[in-house]
Amino acid sequence: MERNNMRRQVALMRQSLFTQGYLDEQFVQLEELQDDTNPNFVEEIATLYYRDSCRSLQTIEQALEKTPHDFNKLDNHMHQFKGSSSSIGAKKVKAECQQFREYCRAGNGEGCMRTFQLLKKEHATLKKKLEAYFQMARQAGPIETASRPK
Repeated sequence: MERNNMRRQVALMRQSLFTQGYLDEQFVQLEELQDDTNPNFVEEIATLYYRDSCRSLQTIEQALEKTPHDFNKLDNHMHQFKGSSSSIGAKKVKAECQQFREYCRAGNGEGCMRTFQLLKKEHATLKKKLEAYFQMARQAGPIETASRPK
């Protein structure tokens, strides 16, 4: 009974990540690649993403500290960051990346700085939510199959 209850909680937690707009379809596609031979595949991908993305954020932060801003360089860095964020289905992070890139194209340094702060906040929020989700999912044990969010 306890395990079923926990699995239900895991399912609700996962659903809320989609409902609240933190994750998109790409996350489901990663889940579909997970199987018995690699039961922690999605968690491993997310862990790698966070390890690499922290470095990327530092690079962008350093580029933002330089004046005048090199908007081309900033846009390139953000383009890469957006790609890796897309690959794990980080929907809100991806949206902030897009906004940042638009400010780069407009040459709006102030907009870039503001958006970068929001981006870091979304990035950190998703990390906390995913860590809690993966921790609970591990405790609940394997679930039957990944399902599409409603």
